Amino acid sequence: MVVESRRIGPNRYREVAGRDYEDFAIGDVYEHRPGRTITESDNTWFTLLTMNTHPLHFDAAFAAQSEFGKQVVVSTLTLAMVVGMSVSDVSQKAIANMGWTNIEMPAPVFVGDTIYAESEVIAKRESKSRPNQGLVSVRTTGRKADGTVFMTFERTVLIPKRGHAVDEPPAWSAAPERGNGNQGDKA
Repeated sequence: MVVESRRIGPNRYREVAGRDYEDFAIGDVYEHRPGRTITESDNTWFTLLTMNTHPLHFDAAFAAQSEFGKQVVVSTLTLAMVVGMSVSDVSQKAIANMGWTNIEMPAPVFVGDTIYAESEVIAKRESKSRPNQGLVSVRTTGRKADGTVFMTFERTVLIPKRGHAVDEPPAWSAAPERGNGNQGDKA
């Protein structure tokens, strides 16, 4: 996680998290922490939220008869968690996720497993149409605490160059004025 503080006024500082385009180098690997132990509630709630009706994820009696012998955590939950773990290192300042490819899940994840993730920068280039931005591609790997790889995928994000992020000055230098479209402006 990249975090720094920037002075925004007398005796006032604001935390800034994330990387600018220039901070990425091909071959760099970011270990995302903290890890996460997946609970039965996580799995049940996510299964219900996404309307996934496969009983392998929420019916213990059904799952006990499967080749796994117990409930399997729904894979879209583990994907969401691994992507979430990577945000502070990879996409905290992103303008957009451009896409995910090559998503593979070579091993199941079970309730009680603790998962971790890491991302390797595999490509980077300046945007052809946006001079203040660039594209960064990473290969992210999810591992259980015992080292078992349960997921890999590639993701490309559009990242601002230094000085061009949404939260960069001059936006910090002045208080919002009424009538400029800020939240709370009813006019």
